[in-house]
Amino acid sequence: MKKNRWILFLLIILLLLIGFGLWKYKSPSKTEKHESKKNQLEDKDVQKSIFKDSYEKARTIVNQMTLEEKVGQLFLVRYDASKTEEYATMYPGGYILFAKDFEPHTKESIKKELETLQNNNTYKLILGVDEEGGFVTRVSRYPNFRKEKFQSPKYYYEQGGYELLEKTEREKASLLKQIGINLNLAPVADISTNEEDFIYNRSFGKGAEETSEFIAKMVSYAKEEKMNSCLKHFPGYGNNKDTHTGIAIDNRDYEEFQKNDYLPFKKGIEAGAPSILVSHNIITCLDANHPASLSKKVIQELRETLQFTGIVMTDDLAMDAVKEYVEDRKAATMAINAGNDMIITSDFENMYQEVMNSVKEEIIPMETLNKAVIRIMSWKYDMGLL
Repeated sequence: MKKNRWILFLLIILLLLIGFGLWKYKSPSKTEKHESKKNQLEDKDVQKSIFKDSYEKARTIVNQMTLEEKVGQLFLVRYDASKTEEYATMYPGGYILFAKDFEPHTKESIKKELETLQNNNTYKLILGVDEEGGFVTRVSRYPNFRKEKFQSPKYYYEQGGYELLEKTEREKASLLKQIGINLNLAPVADISTNEEDFIYNRSFGKGAEETSEFIAKMVSYAKEEKMNSCLKHFPGYGNNKDTHTGIAIDNRDYEEFQKNDYLPFKKGIEAGAPSILVSHNIITCLDANHPASLSKKVIQELRETLQFTGIVMTDDLAMDAVKEYVEDRKAATMAINAGNDMIITSDFENMYQEVMNSVKEEIIPMETLNKAVIRIMSWKYDMGLL
C-alpha cells in the first residue's frame, strides 16, 4: 500500500513538473512581454492606417535599408531630367513634374523616359503632377497629350453636374496613368466663395457642405481609377495671398476652421485620400510662430483631430514664404520633426544633406525617421510599386 502511495506521489510530482515546463515554454518572458508591448506602441499609429495591409511588408524592407536610402525616401523632388542619374544615388522617394517637363514630349516619349527613370532607381518612384484642370494644368495644356486642356472641375460640374465631372476626371486619371504618372496633386479642398481670393479659381467656389461633397466624389473617382489623389492645401487657404512669393498670415478663429475649412478634408479622408499637402500659411489660432508646413500643432490637427493616417507632405520648402521663418537653413529638419512624411523640394541636394546631418546628430530621432519611411513604403506597396 505504501509503495503504491509513493508511486502516486511521484506521478503527481512528475505531472506538475511537466505542466510547469509547458507553461514556462508558452509563457512569454519579461523581455518578450516588453518587446510585444513595445511593438504594439510602435504600431498604434498604423493600427487603423489606410495602408495597414502593407505595413508589415514595408517595415521589413525599411529594417534592411541604409540611412542614405531612408533619408532619400522623404523627398518628392522637382524633376530635372539632367540630374536624375545623380539623384538616383540619393534614393529619392519620387519626383514632381511641371509643365516644362512635358512640353517637348509625346505620350510615348515621356512614358519611355519615365519607365527608364523607374528602372534606374533602387526603389520605384512616386511620380506626381499638379493636373488640377483649369488654372493649373501640367500635361493637358499640350496638344500632344490632349486636344484641349482640362478645364477646372468646377467648370465641368456647372456644365453637366457630377455626371460630366466624373467622366472628365476618369479620363484625366487614365491619361496620367498612361504616361507613367501615379500621383495627381489634386483635388483642391480649399473653400473660397470670393472671386477676389487667390485660391478661388482653383477651388470649387462653393460653401463648406457643397465643397465637401465635391471633394469626396473627386477622391472616389481617382481611387476607382487607381490614381492617387492629394488633398490640398491644409488647413485651408481661405482668402489668403499666394505663398509662392510671400508669407500669408491667417488670423481666423479656430472655430471657423472646425466648422468650415476642415470639412472638405474630413470628407476626403473618409473617401480614402492617401495624401494631404500642407500649406505655408501661418495659422495664428494654431501656431503663430511657424508656417503650417513646419508646425507640429498643425500636423497634430491632421493626425489627431481629423484622424488622418496617410501621407502628410509639405508644399515646396523652397518657397519664399518659408525662408524667413527658418534658422540655419534647417527647413527640412523642422518639417520632419513637425510630423511630415514627405518634403516637396526644388533644392534636393542641400536638403538631403541637411536631413542626413540632422539624423546623425540626433536632431531628428531615428524613430521619427523610421515612422515616416515605413509609411512611405507602405504607400508604395499600396500603389503596387514594390
